[in-house]
Order: sequence, then structure tokens, then C-alpha cells
Amino acid sequence: MTNFNIVLWTYIGLLVTGGLIGFLKAGSKASLIASCLCAAPLVLAALDAFGHTASPKVARVLIGILFGMFAYRWWGKRKFMPSGLMALASLAASVLMAGLGED
Repeated sequence: MTNFNIVLWTYIGLLVTGGLIGFLKAGSKASLIASCLCAAPLVLAALDAFGHTASPKVARVLIGILFGMFAYRWWGKRKFMPSGLMALASLAASVLMAGLGED
């Protein structure tokens, strides 16, 4: 397993865990469904389902989109949890993935 995949699987774990916590703590089915729907293409990218050269690009684009969504929600609600934490996790994953250069 490459360092790129370690970062990607860690991010996927955080994403799904966040959705599960939202479901268990607040009863939010939408949180659980959204986290799983967002994690599914990332899992496919981690498994190289899009091809060896396309999968890292797909993962970076999806995480970039998620960063934008989480940052927008964080900015609008002015609450760090959970969107602020996930925005920072998305940013960290993007920076680490860019530095690892899995193309």
C-alpha cells in the first residue's frame, strides 16, 4: 500500500465515521447517507477502479469538491464541528496527496 492510499483510506474513514456519528448522535439519516455516497467513489479510486493514472486524479477532484462544500458550510454556520473539522481534514488530505504525487 502506497502512502497515497494510506492518506486516501484515512480520509475515507474520517468521512464515514463523521456520517456515522451524525446518525448516532442526532439521528441524521441524511448525514450517514451523504457520507457513504461521497465515500463510495473515493473507495473506487483507492481500489484503482478508474485506472492507475486516473484514480489519483479522481480522488483529488472529489476531495477538492468536498473541501469546498465543508468550507462553505463552516463559513455559513460559523461552527467548527463538524464541517470545520472536515474542511481542515480535506485540505490536509489534498496537500498530502499533492506532495505524494501518485500520477
